Amino acid sequence: MKILVFIETDNGDVVASSWEALGKALSLSDDVAALVVGHNVGDVASEAGARGASVVYVVDDASRAEFDLDLVVADTKAALAEAGTNALLAVHTGNGRDLAAAVAADLNAGFLADCLELRQEDGVLVGVRPLYSGNILADVRAASDVQIATLRPRSAEAAANTGASADIVTLQPAAVDSRMQVLEVKHAETGEISLTDANVIVSGGRGVAKDPELGFKLIRELADTLGAAVGASRAAVDAGFIEYKHQVGQTGKVVRPDMYIACGISGAVQHLAGMSSSKIIVAINKDSEAPIFSVANYGIVGDLFEVVPAMNEAFKAKLNKG
Repeated sequence: MKILVFIETDNGDVVASSWEALGKALSLSDDVAALVVGHNVGDVASEAGARGASVVYVVDDASRAEFDLDLVVADTKAALAEAGTNALLAVHTGNGRDLAAAVAADLNAGFLADCLELRQEDGVLVGVRPLYSGNILADVRAASDVQIATLRPRSAEAAANTGASADIVTLQPAAVDSRMQVLEVKHAETGEISLTDANVIVSGGRGVAKDPELGFKLIRELADTLGAAVGASRAAVDAGFIEYKHQVGQTGKVVRPDMYIACGISGAVQHLAGMSSSKIIVAINKDSEAPIFSVANYGIVGDLFEVVPAMNEAFKAKLNKG
């Protein structure tokens, strides 16, 4: 099986979870190529080779500085034809899933979306993906000649940088018209850890309602101690306690950290769909019957306003951050 991995970039920098898609592809095949589309992405292309791609196809042009679906789809189809690959793999980010779905539609190909695991059986990709808000895991495969899949972030080990080199093949930008016009681009410079890349996430929910400002202050302090990202349930976001960018769940970010600490989150099915694949779940809730405890590895029945500060002090002592 020949696999082409889409290496996503943002403002010339790699989206780190793309290396996970490359790592998974390398575990499935000895014939793996990479595609890098963007502007001033030469360093990303070189790193893709250093991380194991045998050939790296590059479309480097000012017109590709921002992700434009029409343009990148055309570039990807050209790269698939040039490389002679029969499988395309991308990470399941917003851009990655849009690209994969659009290419699949254009090529009338099967699309294995949001896979938690991928394997190869007799030259056919088999994906393991969640259904019914994560309550069922199903094996899915494509019957088409070209197979396309997206891998959920943090579902595979990133390809290691071994310092290897690869053939770099420059492709001309596909000559297609875009239906999108970029009027202005604003990049948020928050300095916060990305939810999708975080090893640890500390989330707050409706339980902060008696003092939302203090509640999320305590949650942020614990997150700072752990080097974690701050998340939230939809209830907390809808109530205006925190911005939408922190929302975890079916209508927010789907995450899979090593540890997820849910503070005052009851565990509605929509929220569980976004975090139930976390490796370790710690739940803090005053209601011992809260659904969140059904998926938690560790549960603490108590008031988050008392438990979270105590946890923070304990972690500070353990990590020598006093």
